[in-house]
Amino acid sequence: MSRLDAYDWPLLSNDLNNQGSTVLQGLLTADECARISGMYPDESHFRSHVIMARHGFGRGEYRYFRYPLPDLVQAMRTALYPRLAPIANNWNARLGRERHYPAAHADYLAQCHAADQKRPTPLLLQYGPGDYNCLHQDLYGDLVFPLQVAVLLSEPGRDFTGGEFVLTEQRPRMQSRVEVVPLRQGDAVIFAVNERPVQGTRGPYRVALRHGVSRVRSGHRHTLGIIFHDAR
Repeated sequence: MSRLDAYDWPLLSNDLNNQGSTVLQGLLTADECARISGMYPDESHFRSHVIMARHGFGRGEYRYFRYPLPDLVQAMRTALYPRLAPIANNWNARLGRERHYPAAHADYLAQCHAADQKRPTPLLLQYGPGDYNCLHQDLYGDLVFPLQVAVLLSEPGRDFTGGEFVLTEQRPRMQSRVEVVPLRQGDAVIFAVNERPVQGTRGPYRVALRHGVSRVRSGHRHTLGIIFHDAR
């Protein structure tokens, strides 16, 4: 994933610090998007299949990949993590937390597995007309890496309409702030999993975030989710 070198990481880090999300435009090519979304019908790639309506998560469905991950998914997870670990460590320091994330993703996964979080969490989501994803946080155990990535595999306006990626942020004693993140096919949004630090007059404080997808009005939408901690 040497293409990651082409992005302005200080600017992306600034976006994450100021608003809790940022976008890597054109991270994947159209062919790569089609290759990943084309895996969805093949159950051999996945460890579980979730129908959202059965659990009150919304409408639509998703599948968690099994180990070993597909090469492209594994490459993205491995290459993105060291770019994000310094940001995650900075957030922990600002919030007074002692946890330090290692530089290599394999070392962080070893910590997860030692804590009995051994199930892979990258997933492939599929939405059809009328489907949506309720606001949520992807927490799968005591160990949570504070940033995650979602890659839009379908092209808005051609493959589907509606289906916007939505973030909400709840600051203490304030109304929730909502942000719709515009994405094109192959774009990756990096965002806070559950909370981030915000600088106040008396120092940093925690702000809680949730994410979801608005109702798909027509067509079909596929998304790749890359979560860096494994699940219990």
